[in-house]
Amino acid sequence: MDLKDFDLNLLLVFDQLLKERKVSSVADSLGVTQPAVSRSLKRLRQLLGDELFCRTASGMEPTAYARHLAEPIGYALDSLRQAIGQEFSFDPASSRRTFTLRITDIGEIYILPRLLPLLDAMAPGVSVTVVRGNNETLKGEMEAGRIDLAIGLIEGLESGFFRRQLLKQGYVCVFRLGHRLAGRPMSLEDYLEAEHAVVSAEGTGHARIDEIMEKRGLKRKVRLRVPSYASLEHLLQSTDLVATVPEVLVHPKVYPLALAYSKHPVELPRLSINQFWHARFHRDPANKWLRNLIADQCELPEIDSIA
Repeated sequence: MDLKDFDLNLLLVFDQLLKERKVSSVADSLGVTQPAVSRSLKRLRQLLGDELFCRTASGMEPTAYARHLAEPIGYALDSLRQAIGQEFSFDPASSRRTFTLRITDIGEIYILPRLLPLLDAMAPGVSVTVVRGNNETLKGEMEAGRIDLAIGLIEGLESGFFRRQLLKQGYVCVFRLGHRLAGRPMSLEDYLEAEHAVVSAEGTGHARIDEIMEKRGLKRKVRLRVPSYASLEHLLQSTDLVATVPEVLVHPKVYPLALAYSKHPVELPRLSINQFWHARFHRDPANKWLRNLIADQCELPEIDSIA
């Protein structure tokens, strides 16, 4: 006999027959017909190779083998009922959990400074690990639960993932404070004549800027390419390079770069910073608590939608 041949309903019939000892009573309790109970009993007898219940004047009496099975089957069903009926919750105040987040540098700059003070106050035992990586491994890592949330301008997380927008902003041009372009609006001619530092963050949608420029026949003079925004401030302060960055980076309440900035002369799509989680963990209370905590700090209404 193999467990794969078993239907849980067969064990429910077995357990109820032990209690009721009458096919008619079992049928009423389970909300099925008496023939359905009889068919289930017949199937059980075939699978287990025992009569299990014998008809007597006082009802269906269990055999010695049925009595042998009674306790483990009853225990298994009770455990399953308790697990299904138990409140599914997460207590941040007592938790010692470590959450693993895959965050792009924009998400890291915007989210972490807001998140950590809240964890200190609400969940002192909770810790956060930030990881980097590419989208080729991200899907598998999130499906396996090794990464709880992915935050940033991330492409490729579609089927099987939920997405929630945290922030939507445009792009601006930044350059050093003493730059010749500082103090006045930047024209398209200024932009094309300047030399540029370009951030090509792997696994994000920022690379679309190059595609948009090319489609519009605009050619930037790219002098430097870097993989993240982290070193950009220091690089621009010592050069005359111009960089295109999300405007969140120059917001005084977020991460005010010590740089001059101007409205971007090219019409670019607005940037969406999202958080993603795998559908397996949509109802997980710990995952839900963290993603709601993060979203609340971005002061956007809650919008959960399957991607």
